[in-house]
Amino acid sequence: MTFNIRCWLSSQEAQISCGRDRILRLMRQAGLKAQRGYRAPKGYYGGIPDVVTPNALQREFVVDEPNQWWVSDITYIHTHEGFLSLAVVMGLYAHNIVGWSMSERITDELVLDALTAAYWRRKPERAVQFHSDQGSQYTSRRFRKLLTEFNIEPSMSRRGNCWDNAVAESFFSNLKKEKIRRTKYKTRDDARQAMFHYIEMFYNPKRRHTTNGRQSPADFEQQHFEKLESI
Repeated sequence: MTFNIRCWLSSQEAQISCGRDRILRLMRQAGLKAQRGYRAPKGYYGGIPDVVTPNALQREFVVDEPNQWWVSDITYIHTHEGFLSLAVVMGLYAHNIVGWSMSERITDELVLDALTAAYWRRKPERAVQFHSDQGSQYTSRRFRKLLTEFNIEPSMSRRGNCWDNAVAESFFSNLKKEKIRRTKYKTRDDARQAMFHYIEMFYNPKRRHTTNGRQSPADFEQQHFEKLESI
């Protein structure tokens, strides 16, 4: 439950003794419920075997260092002007968004821009492994060519199986719970500004993750580099 976990983490930061069970009990007394990003899954689907690129990730979402694995996905945002598409590239080590792009259309240009932003932002010294679904944007000739140019090795989920890319799906779930579903955007520019603020001003530098030892992506990754310097 997102809300009571966040309250529990905030109480720890403020050095207030308050466990998660107590937070849950207080929420029930106040009639509060946690938000869901998506409806509960209806069942498990095995998916069609890979036909483009094998699934090298195999749901091993815990990695040893930054820029070892990147995962990517696309979602769309409702505005009064129409849809705005958002593509993100996430680093699996700290769950930080290392590249992203937005467009009115869901074309391969959208993911090309997101991957290019990630590459030049991170400037990896070794080959990176990149996982996505089998959407037409990721299987396009231009995108596969860009992967080769950047020395990035592709991996793809089975068709119809969102669990193979669960970490990227989880980011979009949190984005919708915490930002998108609270606001009715009038224009695409309003949505663009909101996404920039969420990713760069909140999610990467501040949002805590239990998988990061309750640290933000930026702090967790910085801790890794500080350990390397001390060796």
